[in-house]
Amino acid sequence: MIAIVAVDQNWAIGNKGNLLISLPEDQKGVFRKYTSGHTVVFGRKTLKTFRDERLLPNRINIVLSRNKDFIKEGAIVLHSAQELSSYCNSHKNEKVFIIGGAEIYSSFINYCDEAIVTYIKDSFEADAYFENLDESPNWVLEYEEPEVMSEKGVAFVVRHYKNNSIVQSAQKL
Repeated sequence: MIAIVAVDQNWAIGNKGNLLISLPEDQKGVFRKYTSGHTVVFGRKTLKTFRDERLLPNRINIVLSRNKDFIKEGAIVLHSAQELSSYCNSHKNEKVFIIGGAEIYSSFINYCDEAIVTYIKDSFEADAYFENLDESPNWVLEYEEPEVMSEKGVAFVVRHYKNNSIVQSAQKL
């Protein structure tokens, strides 16, 4: 699995259920580029942040929810780490991206072998955070793409991390 996330300088990812900032260059140039044609996994609360709760096009959408009655037409709804593990084990050729929110990232980051982090060179008011991979002994920065200046006047870089002590794949979820 691969985590893909946008963080600010404090590794914050959200505030009051919303993104810190919407950067079109990140959403189209990074997120879409990497996830299009693949599987994305996110929580029910993250789905609520999508415009009209529409699923992401050109992707297999997996929504995680503890609510056994939750249904989202067009999505695969799973209710536990075990169900996600079963899915991953039966779809070994799929690239699976964990895309949020904070609770989902926290639950699955140790099972990811890569992380693609849009590092925003600014800070924002926040109440949700992603693990600071620069301070984690398990994660190594492999490379950083060139800096981009957003039309919103905020610079960011895309960092690619590798997990050197991955919990043995999704089979162990």
